[in-house]
Amino acid sequence: MITEQKVKELISDMESDTIERTTSIREDKLGPAICAYSNDFPNHKHSGYILLGVKDDASLAGMTWTDEQLQTIGNIKSNGKILPQPSIIVSPVFKFPSGEVVVIEVKPSTYPPVRFDGRCWIRVGPRRDRATLEEERILTERRISYAKTYDLVPALGSALDDISIELFKVNYLPLAIDKETLAENGRTTEEQLSSLRFYDTKEKCPTNASILLFGLNPEFYLPGAYIQYIKFSGEEMTSTVEFEKKFSGALITTLRQLDDFIKINVVKERPVKKDSFQESIIRNYPYWSLRELVMNAVMHRSYESNAPIYIYEFSNRIEIINSGGLFGEATPQNFPNASDYRNVVLAEAMKILGYVNRFNYGIKRATEELIHNGNGKPEFDLSLITKFKVSIPINQQWKQ
Repeated sequence: MITEQKVKELISDMESDTIERTTSIREDKLGPAICAYSNDFPNHKHSGYILLGVKDDASLAGMTWTDEQLQTIGNIKSNGKILPQPSIIVSPVFKFPSGEVVVIEVKPSTYPPVRFDGRCWIRVGPRRDRATLEEERILTERRISYAKTYDLVPALGSALDDISIELFKVNYLPLAIDKETLAENGRTTEEQLSSLRFYDTKEKCPTNASILLFGLNPEFYLPGAYIQYIKFSGEEMTSTVEFEKKFSGALITTLRQLDDFIKINVVKERPVKKDSFQESIIRNYPYWSLRELVMNAVMHRSYESNAPIYIYEFSNRIEIINSGGLFGEATPQNFPNASDYRNVVLAEAMKILGYVNRFNYGIKRATEELIHNGNGKPEFDLSLITKFKVSIPINQQWKQ
């Protein structure tokens, strides 16, 4: 926790290149600054600080801060415009005679390069600017020496021939990188993949994330990389199987197929008459909630397991089961208010592709919509240790 004395020291330190002073909370101002400190190009290996309410000459600007402004600052972490998600701490308001100060502490990312709106920003001394191709290469090489999540691990034995370069260049790259950077010459396919954590330059092969998203046959390298849907006629697995379907292949296309399947084949609606002889529409499950919980399973599952994601539809509920329990900072005591990412590259990709709206928000919103639709709260079984299970009750009106 930053103390008042620490804030005073930061304000008066005019020499450090890890301190930036500003009076603006505009996203196009703070976003590049957070991005630059996350990338830690000088390799300081310690936090950078953004002092809000302080002028360049270290004098206070006489500002006051509202709860709404503080919320706007905090949202920069979770709105998905900075990818991978930055590690920041927003201090409480420090009140001084000449004005109020808020401090944003930005920790160096272990997964550079970090981008804001598709652009990579760095800071060297007093300069903050877009990273050049060579500077991005340095960040990429540095990442290889850091601890890796499983989706960052190289898929040893694989080659570029094992992924669809067309899917990457046509369907993903334009969404992930801004037009100006794409227009620059001199970037090989390997460099483009590597800058987005899809290629390991040391092992000279795609990463597991690349195999998952663009692989021609992901199951060859990751046997559990598919989703199994089964519909039962009754309330137990001993009931008759009415329909089953396997979703496999590159996630960039499989996610779209899964999304369409939920919308068309799982979510049902019908009119019901009200007392006034008018009709209203009821749904067995709200589409957005069901989609969010399925996408959450895809994003957070352990791909080291050979077991697929299971989606079981019973006559009274839907169960979603994926390998891997709560991860990192998420515990049974703080779930779902805290979140961590077992697959940081996959989480970033799903945000870029539009399957995640905001980080650490989906389960809360899904729960709200289920309650509003008449389904009630989903039940999360957090006791399975190696698995994560959610049970979604059907809308009670639907059964009547």
